[in-house]
Amino acid sequence: MSSKNWFAWAALGVVYVVWGSTYLAIRFVVESMPPLLSAGARFLVAGVVLGALVALFKGVGALRMTKAQFWSAAFIGFLLPAWGNGLVVLSERHVSSGIAALLVASVPLYVVVLRRILGERPSRTTIAGVGIGLFGLTILLLGGPGEGAHGSSWYGPWLTILAALGWSVGSVLSTRLPLPANPFTLSAVEMVAGGVVLFGAGAAMGETVDFGTITAGSWAGWIYLVLFGSLLAFSSYVFVLGKLPVSTVATYAYVNPVIAVLLGALFAGERFGLIQLAGGVVVLLAVILVVRAERAKVSVPSGSIPEPCEATSR
Repeated sequence: MSSKNWFAWAALGVVYVVWGSTYLAIRFVVESMPPLLSAGARFLVAGVVLGALVALFKGVGALRMTKAQFWSAAFIGFLLPAWGNGLVVLSERHVSSGIAALLVASVPLYVVVLRRILGERPSRTTIAGVGIGLFGLTILLLGGPGEGAHGSSWYGPWLTILAALGWSVGSVLSTRLPLPANPFTLSAVEMVAGGVVLFGAGAAMGETVDFGTITAGSWAGWIYLVLFGSLLAFSSYVFVLGKLPVSTVATYAYVNPVIAVLLGALFAGERFGLIQLAGGVVVLLAVILVVRAERAKVSVPSGSIPEPCEATSR
């Protein structure tokens, strides 16, 4: 294996592990931080830092874009960081990080349904995969929030389902709207726009910040999300898209949940019943089936596939 290929696979490994670990980091953040305000601050800081890095290394010209590109990027920022990741943050107050990751893993299934609505014709194998995936999601929803969750409100898993829907819509539209050519510029605009929306939503819901009550674990989780989840992993993702086949990069969609489940069990004491494990396995098998069936058909530009919810956010 050449040194360049080795570096590309190492970057993909970063995407596997870091994006998978963000669910656990979010779990620690929401223990003592207001969910929407903390998520908004995370994306604002990451977006501003990323924009500054683009200007520093590529020049201010790399930040230029048309009005149409700016507003399209801002709208995708509403769908991905704000809607997609914001609802995940809210849901992790009521579901375990592992269950949240397994539910979000269904994004490729929703994308297929949305593409069908827009007129594309998926293969029979893809349709079968979507059907299997929906069955797995039903099992997961019936299985409950998972042991180790902060709470047990019935709507927790459904918030995650809505988060996956928003991420799916944003992913599909990101291949159809005019967007900035530089993927890092695109990510910076999306994160800043998403951060503004999350801040506004948090203020509207009456969230406040009491710095005296924030634990060290929450601070560590928040800093990890800014530096590793939003900057390092996304940069690695953009790099690896140009070095490895898209079908290979897309495997993050079913590796991230496995990482999240393992980390949740090891560091947060999360446990799953047989029903939840069965549902998770069914969902992952369905995602693998769909990704493999679609890899020859789908051509996705750099910066448009989410982390989970995190090409620009997680």
